[in-house]
Amino acid sequence: MICLRDARTGSPAEVRPAQPGVLRICAHVPGADAGPGLTALRVLLAADLLARVAELSGLQVLTAAAADDPAAGPAAALERDAGALGIHPPTARTTSRDAPSSLGGPIDLHLVTRDALDPRLDGLRAVVGAAYLSRPGGQAAAAGGSLPAGPGRDPLAVRLALMSFPISLAAGVTGDALDRAGETIGSWRRQVARWAESPSRPIPAPTAEAARAAFGSLDTASALALLRGLAPDAGVPAGAKFETFVFADRVLGLDLAREVGR
Repeated sequence: MICLRDARTGSPAEVRPAQPGVLRICAHVPGADAGPGLTALRVLLAADLLARVAELSGLQVLTAAAADDPAAGPAAALERDAGALGIHPPTARTTSRDAPSSLGGPIDLHLVTRDALDPRLDGLRAVVGAAYLSRPGGQAAAAGGSLPAGPGRDPLAVRLALMSFPISLAAGVTGDALDRAGETIGSWRRQVARWAESPSRPIPAPTAEAARAAFGSLDTASALALLRGLAPDAGVPAGAKFETFVFADRVLGLDLAREVGR
């Protein structure tokens, strides 16, 4: 079950597919005039995370990326950046008005920014907070339409940094935070490779329950905190750590098993 805060009521609401077995998501991508491109990436990231969670439950997920002009140049640049973040391509690139027909049915969930809440939208609406690069002193820096660059920086560090914030709140990402995210990903990949050499063990029941609860509410910040606490826990067998990280990565999408067997 996926349960998100309904932007209309402010209360948690279950995401209920109108058609059994099929979940239709519309990610309303803000235009270039709405602010930094990192916000648009975060909307697409939220859709990607929700699709991964829903697919764990056996649902078929259809996603529309809705923009004022889906064929515009900025849309193509955004798509390239999304691919670098491991975001799966949408089923359809369309406009908000044409999203239902593009996906062959009513939209079950709309992902929108706070300043783009449209009361005419049918279905559950969930807010995705703005995202921006933060300069020293807390000032926002325009992110343009491209990913924050850095020498040798793994683009998935941007994905991890964005997932460290509650999805409905603003995410101010600093250069230091991106560097730390890259270091975390490298450390986790090396540990997962070592744990893979140990006999497999089941995921501890409390850990599995906590992970599913976090993913069910798209609380990636709690899921990441769970992994950070588990990695150094000497009381958990290496094989169980391996299974936990691999399971969590099906949603987090950080390619944590990359070093296994190397």
